[in-house]
Amino acid sequence: MPTTSHDSYDIPEVLDRREGPHGEVVLRRHGALLQIIANGCFLMDTSDGRSERRLVDAAADALTASGGRSAPHLLIGGLGVGFSLAHAAADPRWGRIAVVERERAIIDWHRGGPLAALSAAALADPRTKIVEADLLEYVNETSDTYDALCLDIDNGPGWTVTEGNDGLYAPTGLAGCARLLRPGGVLAVWSAQPSPEFEETLRNAGFQQVRTEEIPVARGVPDVVHLGVGPG
Repeated sequence: MPTTSHDSYDIPEVLDRREGPHGEVVLRRHGALLQIIANGCFLMDTSDGRSERRLVDAAADALTASGGRSAPHLLIGGLGVGFSLAHAAADPRWGRIAVVERERAIIDWHRGGPLAALSAAALADPRTKIVEADLLEYVNETSDTYDALCLDIDNGPGWTVTEGNDGLYAPTGLAGCARLLRPGGVLAVWSAQPSPEFEETLRNAGFQQVRTEEIPVARGVPDVVHLGVGPG
């Protein structure tokens, strides 16, 4: 049977496939969308981005509510398709913007690859720094501190991409996040679904003003951002 234009649209085209330190990472084009797949698990695509942008704005709003500060430093955990970074770099309020990404393939796709259209301006911004590292290792080893941490490396605290990531949302991982935060700094965690259990873990780890903000999506349950103000 001849292939119709509609059939072609429905068949994703693999643009790149890599074996990284944590398994296979794939970039696909599906119609007008670019999609990132890790070990067969859909992570994200370029269809919307409202919740990824809200992740950054929610952290900024929480900083303002707690008294504000001049040119706050931001850490974004996970580069993804670049929505959070591009949105942060478009906001002159932020000072230094660091992005921690463990997959070299994803960094390459942004630096001259298919995702460059989304992030080229942000990567050219002198405030931006890309750190190729595992976020858990970075949190435990860096001496840098930040006013806001925006984490988006999984589908949520209870739906991690790789098994080791669950340590980030446990008490020891959250203690590391708190250590990176300057006094009154904000932790914001993206999730594909609400988690009352994670809210309780945040409170038990010493975070204050813990709350969950819902972001409506086209289909299914809302995405959410879990927020907490660090101790001190």
